Amino acid sequence: MVAAYVPIGSEPGGPGLVEALAAQVRVLLPVLQPDGDLDWAAFSSLVAGPRGLLEPVGPRLGAAAITTADLVLVPGLAVDRSGVRMGRGGGSYDRALSRLPASGGPLVVALLHDGELVDTVPAEPHDRPVQAVITPGGGLTVFADRPV
Repeated sequence: MVAAYVPIGSEPGGPGLVEALAAQVRVLLPVLQPDGDLDWAAFSSLVAGPRGLLEPVGPRLGAAAITTADLVLVPGLAVDRSGVRMGRGGGSYDRALSRLPASGGPLVVALLHDGELVDTVPAEPHDRPVQAVITPGGGLTVFADRPV
């Protein structure tokens, strides 16, 4: 099972990401809660949600549903070479990722555009690192100091 996201605008993954994944595996998608946390639901179809986001139709599985995924794909504005991910500043994915075990959990991969894997990004104590990134030009980059 893959926990993913519905790309908006020019976010990496493009408009066909969810459907391509769903053709191969079960896909969990986030549902933004009023407090900024993420609930999850299995993908079947999408409807307009808050803040212009598309969200899955169907029963909500709870914030801990992310822990059932084998792979977690997350968006990001940039990731540094130690795995620190910069998001949009709401902390939704940091909260979701904090539910995953420090080791032995799903592989967490940020999808980025070329040029968004950088030397450093600002980090806060609540930031949760990713284990790898995928970029169009560089493919998969796994961070050696992150357990996979």
